[in-house]
Amino acid sequence: MSFEHEHEEFIRSHLSRRSGERKDRLASGHRHAEKLFVQNIWWELKGDFACLHPEFEILDWRGRPYYADFAFTPNKFLRILWEIKGFNSHVRDMDQTRFCNENKRELYLQAIGYRIVSFAYDDIEQRPEQIISLVRLFLSQFEAEQKNTSWRVLAEKETLRLALSSPRPLRPKDVEDHFRMNHRTAVKLLHSLCEKGMMNPTKSGAGVRAVSYEVKRDYWM
Repeated sequence: MSFEHEHEEFIRSHLSRRSGERKDRLASGHRHAEKLFVQNIWWELKGDFACLHPEFEILDWRGRPYYADFAFTPNKFLRILWEIKGFNSHVRDMDQTRFCNENKRELYLQAIGYRIVSFAYDDIEQRPEQIISLVRLFLSQFEAEQKNTSWRVLAEKETLRLALSSPRPLRPKDVEDHFRMNHRTAVKLLHSLCEKGMMNPTKSGAGVRAVSYEVKRDYWM
């Protein structure tokens, strides 16, 4: 099925299950930016709209309704809110009160179990490949692994996340300490990621032996 057909069915399905303000909000709130997100990012990443909810209603810390652009709820433990922010409405035209309220709302939603991910409209429109790569990396930490997934695949993913969060190149000892594994296994994990083009080794002064490993940033961008 084409994106246009599936998107039309997606919105129609949600409209049919809503009434009152929730229905009006979806009819008026799902506009160009929201459609561009599902077309450029979500459809390319997932190929369907399962567990995705447009104009998702939540009560804020004051008990007032707030509508997130999208919510992704694949299970009862994971609830992610996706927000598309344009420069004019969210930065340049925001007064002090609105800025304070937005930060308090995000803190409250995080406190009650939601994860919030915001996107700049310009990135969705002009740099969707970068956003797809980053969202894929973000979701990989939550997605349930298949039963036949090997320990090595899981360890490689965790090693990559460790490298991305490190302020300096990753040493084999960092991997050893993180997993409590031996040196040889740690080096094998790092070499495997290099072979897959995800990391690069950095050499010692003599340029013979790899002493640490860096994430290959252009692999994700």
